[in-house]
Amino acid sequence: MRKIKVLFVSSEAVPFAKTGGLADVIGSLPPALEKTRCEARVIIPLYRPIKQKFAKQLQFIGWKMVKMGWRSLYAGLYSIEKDGIIHYFIDNEYYFNFDTPYIEYVFDIERFCFFQRAVLEFIGDFMQYEPDVLHLNDWQCGMIPLLLDVHYRPVGKFIGVKTVYTVHNLKYQGIHGVEQIKDMLDLPDHVLTEELSLKDGAANFMKAGIVYSNSVTTVSPTYAYEIMTDYYGEGLNHTLQRYAYKVSGILNGINEVEFDPETDRLLPQTYTVKTYEKGKAVCKEAIQKQLKLDVNPGAPLCVMITRLVDQKGLDLFLRVIGEMLYDGIQIVVLGSGNSFYERTLAELAKQNSGKMESCIYYDNDLAHLLYAGADIFLMPSLFEPCGLSQMISMRYGTVPIVRETGGLKDTVKPYNEYTGEGNGFSFANINAHEFLFVTKYACDLYRHHKNVWNGLVRAGMSGDYSWTRSAKEYMGLYSLITGIDLSEKKKDLDAIPSPSPAKAQASASKDVAPAETAKASEAAHADAAKSAGNATKTRKPGKSSTNTPKPKSKKGGGEKS
Repeated sequence: MRKIKVLFVSSEAVPFAKTGGLADVIGSLPPALEKTRCEARVIIPLYRPIKQKFAKQLQFIGWKMVKMGWRSLYAGLYSIEKDGIIHYFIDNEYYFNFDTPYIEYVFDIERFCFFQRAVLEFIGDFMQYEPDVLHLNDWQCGMIPLLLDVHYRPVGKFIGVKTVYTVHNLKYQGIHGVEQIKDMLDLPDHVLTEELSLKDGAANFMKAGIVYSNSVTTVSPTYAYEIMTDYYGEGLNHTLQRYAYKVSGILNGINEVEFDPETDRLLPQTYTVKTYEKGKAVCKEAIQKQLKLDVNPGAPLCVMITRLVDQKGLDLFLRVIGEMLYDGIQIVVLGSGNSFYERTLAELAKQNSGKMESCIYYDNDLAHLLYAGADIFLMPSLFEPCGLSQMISMRYGTVPIVRETGGLKDTVKPYNEYTGEGNGFSFANINAHEFLFVTKYACDLYRHHKNVWNGLVRAGMSGDYSWTRSAKEYMGLYSLITGIDLSEKKKDLDAIPSPSPAKAQASASKDVAPAETAKASEAAHADAAKSAGNATKTRKPGKSSTNTPKPKSKKGGGEKS
C-alpha cells in the first residue's frame, strides 16, 4: 500500500531540543502521522546536548562538503530511531556545538542558511530517503522551497518533491541583508525582489517560504485568518492575502499521554472525569501548602503558566491583579521572561503573602500540579497562534479564561448561560477591565453555581485534544498537493495501470509543474481532500499543485494568485 513520505525539517524537536511549542509539534505530529498511511521522518541540527545525552545511540551515516558562499564546509549526517520515528541530525561544530538552538540573531541567520543547504544536499540517495513532501517549519527553513527552484529542479532533481510551510509564529521572520544571503545561498538576482523574497529591501526567509512553497499552514484556523489583517500580519499580510489560495489553518494537539490526570505520576492524587472533585481538591491543597498560600478550598485559585512577555497579556493582568486579589481570588504565576514583569510579579507576591505567589522560573513538576489543582487558568494573550496551555488545563478540569484570538478562540467555547454550553470563558477586546469582569463572573459561578461549574469542568475534560484529528487533516493536505490517492477506492483501481505522479511530473517542463495533472486527479482525490477539513477550505487545487512562482523578467515579478 502506497504511503506518503514526509520529512519534517525543523530547528528543534522533542525530546532532543526544545525552547517552545515548535519542538512539541515536531515531537508529536510525526508519530501521529505514522498511524496513518504516512512514513514520517525528522531532521534537525545536532546541538551539543544531543551529542552528550544520546552519544551511544547516534548512528553516523556519512559526511559531505557543503558550499556556503566562497567556502566549503563539513556537514555530517547522524540518525537515531526514537518512538518508531527516524530522526536525522546535521553536524557541524562551528555552527551547532552550543547548548541552545538559538545564539545570536545575525549568527543564527548564517547557521540556518548552512542547515538548509545541508538538508537539501543529504536528502535522496545519500540519505536513502527521498520524501514526497518536505514539511518546513518557521523562518529557519523558509528558504528551502526557493533553493529547490534555484539549484535543484533546473538540473532535474527533486522534481516531484512538494513543500508544506508551517508558520508557527509570524512575528519571527528571519530578516537579513541581501548581499549576505545572496552570497551564502548562492542566489541569482532575479529571485531577490520585493515580489518574491525581499521585504522592505531585506531578505526575508518567511516571505520566501510563503511565496515559494506549495502549501502554507498555520497552527489554528483563526490565526490563518488573523495574519492576513494589518494588526496581526507583521508586515506580511499583503503577501498572505495574495497567496490566500494556499493558506490554511490546522489546529495543534497536545501530548495526551504526558498530560493525563488519570495516569500523571507528578500528581498527589490522580483522577478521572468521574472522580475529579476529590482529585482536584487534593491537588489544590498541595499547591496551597507548597506555595504557602492560605489553605482555603473555597477560594478560587487562578494560575498562569507562561513566558513573561507582552504577547501573553501581562500588561492587562498587572492592570487588574489588585482588584482580583481584593475579590478573594488566589493567584499563582509560573514562568520567566522580561525582567520588568519578573520584578513586578515578585514584588506583588511579596505584598500579598498568602494570596499570591510568583514562581519566576519554570518547573515541569509544579506545572503539572498547577494544571491539576487550579480552578481557573488565565490566558489573556494579545495574540496566540495556537496555544497549548488552554487545552492542557481543560484536560485537567481547570476552566480557562482566554482572549478571543488565534487558537484560543478555536478551542475555548465561552459559557452560554441560556443553553449551558461551553468549556470556558472568553473576552473579545484587549481591555483589562473586560478581562477582570469575565474573571469575576467565572469566580461567581465557581462559588455559587456548582452545577454550572461542574458542567464546564466535564466539558473540558471530555474534549478531544489529540494529534489524531490534526494528523488526518495533514494527510488530506499531503494527498492534495502530491496527487497520491489515499481513498479506499484506490484498492479497486490498483489493477488498472496508470502513470505514477513522479512520471507525470517528470514529463512537465522544468520550471512549472503540471497544473493539468492536479486538475485531472481532482475528482479521484475528493475523498482525501475532505479529510483536510479546514485545511482545504479556500485552496484552489489547480493552483496548489503548481511549483513555486517564477519571475516574469530579471526585474522581478512572480506568478499572480
